[in-house]
Amino acid sequence: MKTPIFLSEDEVRARLRMPDLIEAMERALVEFSAGRVRQPVRTILHLPGEQAFFGLMPSVVPALPAAGAKLVTLVLANAKRGLDTHQAIIVMLDPETGIATAVLDGRYITEARTAAVSAVSTRLLARADAQVLGIIGSGVQARSHWEALRLVRNFREVRAWSPNAERLRKFTGETGVRAMENAEAVVRGADVIVAATASATPVVMDDWVSEGAHVIGVGANRPTEREIDPALMARARLVVDSRAAALVESGDVVMGIKEGRWTAAHISAELGELPKRQNDREITVFKSLGLAVEDIYSAHLALSRSPA
Repeated sequence: MKTPIFLSEDEVRARLRMPDLIEAMERALVEFSAGRVRQPVRTILHLPGEQAFFGLMPSVVPALPAAGAKLVTLVLANAKRGLDTHQAIIVMLDPETGIATAVLDGRYITEARTAAVSAVSTRLLARADAQVLGIIGSGVQARSHWEALRLVRNFREVRAWSPNAERLRKFTGETGVRAMENAEAVVRGADVIVAATASATPVVMDDWVSEGAHVIGVGANRPTEREIDPALMARARLVVDSRAAALVESGDVVMGIKEGRWTAAHISAELGELPKRQNDREITVFKSLGLAVEDIYSAHLALSRSPA
């Protein structure tokens, strides 16, 4: 057995370019929704401490061909320790022999592929003339979405708000994004809205959102948490990355079902089915949970590329 290749976060970052990653994520989602990927809904275990989780995300992708798994942790207390709340590694296997061929740092892959998937949703579902991007949050996902979404729409204005004032100043100062006084100011009049927070309660309210907006939710990945006003979810066209995962993991979806607001049929499509916007007035919501196939495609891309 040969020693597996190891790629650190810096090495992974040097090999992944966002335009290439967006295209890879669309291919990954299409393969998943076509039923050509073998993977379960992720297994989640609780770690000691409050809001601390360990996830296992395996996937076999014949189209590449590739196989592997991501081991990911979410520990919110890490923020007070000066550490990233999300930590991850990805182990790649030879799909023929089962031998481990590579181990990659998965933290940046998680950050970048999540934004790349959101860019796919924006390319498919946002209005072609979308001009204002609103971001609620100021962490790594806010930054990666700022980078990725501008590749698929020509925004004339990008706004952001975060409850963490110091981090918001840093984010807006380094990117030129316009800092707003609250979440409502970010959302009102925005054409594309990203919720990228750790909030367990809604941060995007129904009456703030204009007709024709595209809303992306990347937080609230537990069945007891929601980041989007259920009234907005009810009137929007809902697209998810995985129906199976959304009906287990997404509080934005399952809490509404338990409350009798809608049924599973309210999910109109998976993103890998390549849904299109129906008209300029409809509100679309993409609820992103993150899939193992996205991590395997990202790791495969990083291993196939030379550093920039």
